[in-house]
Amino acid sequence: MNQTATENTRITPVIPPRFDWTQAEIAALFEQPFNDLLFRAQQVHREHFDPNEVQVSTLLSIKTGGCPEDCGYCPQSIHHEAPVQVEKLMDVEVVVEAARAAKQAGASRFCMGAAWRNPRGRNFERVLEMVERVGAEGLETCMTLGMLDAEQTRRLKDAGLDYYNHNLDTSPEFYGEIISTRTYEDRLETLRHVRDAGMHVCCGGIVGMGEARSDRVSLLEQLACQQPHPESVPVNMLVRVEGTPLAEQDELDPFEFVRTLAVARILMPQSHVRLSAGREQMSDELQALCFLAGANSIFYGEKLLTTPNPEADHDRQLFERLGLRPA
Repeated sequence: MNQTATENTRITPVIPPRFDWTQAEIAALFEQPFNDLLFRAQQVHREHFDPNEVQVSTLLSIKTGGCPEDCGYCPQSIHHEAPVQVEKLMDVEVVVEAARAAKQAGASRFCMGAAWRNPRGRNFERVLEMVERVGAEGLETCMTLGMLDAEQTRRLKDAGLDYYNHNLDTSPEFYGEIISTRTYEDRLETLRHVRDAGMHVCCGGIVGMGEARSDRVSLLEQLACQQPHPESVPVNMLVRVEGTPLAEQDELDPFEFVRTLAVARILMPQSHVRLSAGREQMSDELQALCFLAGANSIFYGEKLLTTPNPEADHDRQLFERLGLRPA
């Protein structure tokens, strides 16, 4: 229980976390009436968190474009024709200055993303220095660098990395429709290395890529059956970017997106469920529903890697209107 929660928002925990959810059970949650589902999600949320606190992270693209992977949603892939300019790995000092600015703006975690299949050589050495320097600024650190081996995860842990982000993206069944250059097992292997090294896991997925509800069920099963659960679970709404294979994909029903967040909250009660990519396209009212459904983490700032994100000032205004506090 978060000690900052006020007495009138506390609910005594009743059911401990589970790691054996079945697809049938998860599908049944999705099928509940919307109000019933949100009520249950809100109960679970209040058992473990202050419902009016939201963890705030900032994400910086430290190396942009030129990625050899062919992820269908990603404008940074060399396989697509999205208007993204390839940029080399940033200087360490530039990254540290960005981290200081993020802290001043209210972020508690600084996330760094690089468009690589896996980091190598001198670039990896510079990444380790970034972790050390950003951590010294008093921020939690998170990185997403692609696939890692056991030695790389150990060195990142020794440098002080708190979280490693490596999303599963979608269900095992739908995965081949989106990505062909790495396998689902590749992703799971990297997650095992991260856990073995003793780092926190940031792992979620993207919805609205043309998958069926059964795929969202299967993705959440993959996440909820990890033991322990990922400490951070980003739920991304597809950002349709010109030049990518998914640019013309139909929009997902917003209520289905809220349902996905609510089910994630119920399945992983102690995880931070992050309202992540796609917020730029969301109304304030939809975001409020997402917070009601149990989302308690966001990315703050102008960009999520290469896609727009609501400006920090607008986020602060929304927090004030909803009575939310950055944690």
